[in-house]
Amino acid sequence: MLSAAIPLVPRTTRGREVRSNFFAELLPEGDARKRLADEAGLRRNDVMGMLAAYGRDVAGAIQIWDASIPGEPRTPEVEPLNDKGVRAMLENVGSAPLGNKPQRGKTSLNGVQPKIVLVRTENGWARAIDGYPSTHILKPRVPGYQSMIFDEEYGSRFARALNLASFSTELLTFDGTPALVIERYDRDPKALDGRIHQEDFNQALGLSGDQKYEMFGGKGVRDIAEVIEADDAEQVLKMITLSVAIGNLDLHMKNFSLLHLPGDSVRVAPMYDVVPQHFYDNDGEMALRIGGEFEHRLLAREHLEMAGVEIGIRNPEQIVTTTLEIVREVATSERPHPAAHPGLQFAVGEMATRLLAGKTVSGEAPGAAASSAGGSSGGGGWRWDNPRHHTDASQRAE
Repeated sequence: MLSAAIPLVPRTTRGREVRSNFFAELLPEGDARKRLADEAGLRRNDVMGMLAAYGRDVAGAIQIWDASIPGEPRTPEVEPLNDKGVRAMLENVGSAPLGNKPQRGKTSLNGVQPKIVLVRTENGWARAIDGYPSTHILKPRVPGYQSMIFDEEYGSRFARALNLASFSTELLTFDGTPALVIERYDRDPKALDGRIHQEDFNQALGLSGDQKYEMFGGKGVRDIAEVIEADDAEQVLKMITLSVAIGNLDLHMKNFSLLHLPGDSVRVAPMYDVVPQHFYDNDGEMALRIGGEFEHRLLAREHLEMAGVEIGIRNPEQIVTTTLEIVREVATSERPHPAAHPGLQFAVGEMATRLLAGKTVSGEAPGAAASSAGGSSGGGGWRWDNPRHHTDASQRAE
């Protein structure tokens, strides 16, 4: 199955839009997309042209190329790199998104945050050439968000403690330059061509771009429930509970994914992009409504339990409690990297403790918190890639 949103049956005009959205969501966003389009001499909204140029190594198992171009498909290769080579790619990510090599770079990966993709071989790191399946994502420090990669590494520990992710996430230094190194869960040397098919929930729900935010797409927790298997409802509730407990405000539809496994089985993918960020310069709102509420500081365990009911769990109380207890335990026992945001460990422990006590994230009684805040603003939260904070109107139109 290509996508939960694209069954192999005739579809209406809306069906054509959904299919188009699926392919568009394989491309990066923001500056990275513009850079890749300029490199290929294409417009940013030329989806199929962009995928013909960069679609040999995308999220999931599909590969795309233009068979009319002489020499296509090329034979995938790797180009060995030493630490200085990796450092150069990390420092050059603005002008060479994803680490694509001119002419022979065939990689596309969605998202806004700067990143490169590499292959980890028996002999070390290598660049993916002509569609070789990359195995790892590397994120450098981001100007203005110097602690982000260190905060994300800390967030990943909670996901692993809750069995929401098993892939490795580690901080490594390449010739003096730090990077967050993330093992790709959609790659497996035992799988066909080394790839496992997956799609994010923008694709699974037929959404596009900024519709990943509930405010712009109108899709929320109830819509996730309509796509997942009943056995995965507990995993989704744990993801939501963890995100609220650590301040992972950016839990939008592109940060949930589905894995398409052999035998046409579909399961919720491991949790990724788990970044405590409630202390960043933002308006403090979640990307999705949780129990009917956007504003993070107003959320209490009752909102988490309401979200559990929305995704089909009859008695979600124990799942929420156990998840919060594990979050508090990890926050008590594990320190983040020294370069993480100051006070991160204490803040996460405090938020988990407040939620367990039936209070809001901010430490007030639920009713009192809503009253003092004057109710929820009902807006979509600020994110560093949120269109509400873009200054280029043309980016919002795409």
